[in-house]
Amino acid sequence: MLKVENIVAAYGQITALKGVTLEVDAGEVVAILGANGAGKSTMLRAISGLVRPRSGQILFEGRRLDRLRPHEIAGLGVVQCPEGRRLFANLTVLENLEMGAYTRSDRQGIAEDMARVCALFPVLAARRAQRAGTLSGGEQQMLALGRALMARPRLLLLDEPSLGLAPILIEQIFATIRQIREQGVTILLVEQNAHVALEIADRGYVLETGKVAICGAARELISDPAIVEVYLGGG
Repeated sequence: MLKVENIVAAYGQITALKGVTLEVDAGEVVAILGANGAGKSTMLRAISGLVRPRSGQILFEGRRLDRLRPHEIAGLGVVQCPEGRRLFANLTVLENLEMGAYTRSDRQGIAEDMARVCALFPVLAARRAQRAGTLSGGEQQMLALGRALMARPRLLLLDEPSLGLAPILIEQIFATIRQIREQGVTILLVEQNAHVALEIADRGYVLETGKVAICGAARELISDPAIVEVYLGGG
């Protein structure tokens, strides 16, 4: 579904990605792991068109994404749920969800997806009239996921969904990610919590200073003590 080939991306004089290559097949959950500054979020921003690569190419079902603008990429079904949630704090829960479907005109489909999101996150249905900025951190992450789902993604780019959440809430969020995957959405997941990510991923790529240091099946990465110690923070 997605093929990233030898991508180089930079912010000014700082090169964040130094020839990264990765693939995601339809139906997979693929994790991108690594320390802060490794280039994980830059990779997602390049795929979604927010960062223009200096070289290399990004293909979604054979179509070049690196030549398209962000809204065109989203229109193809490549949707990002950003780090830090980036909600519209002064809008209600319902209005935030509706913003996820901003580019859509299929009213019946939008209504169906709204019902699906509310079934997935009952707390959002209960608080549909509440301002997003007054929700708890876990509820805000649910709303960010729900808003992304309202765009009807075929490939969902998740950037640090566990950031700042208590362990019990992280469990809930990742249980929901499993459900999203079961509904047929392919997921590319950036996550610092390597163990939690690899428990639900099929495969993983570990980035180190802008390069792929190691990649492989998730079960192999998480069960290799040397990889865990060197790349995944030990333990």
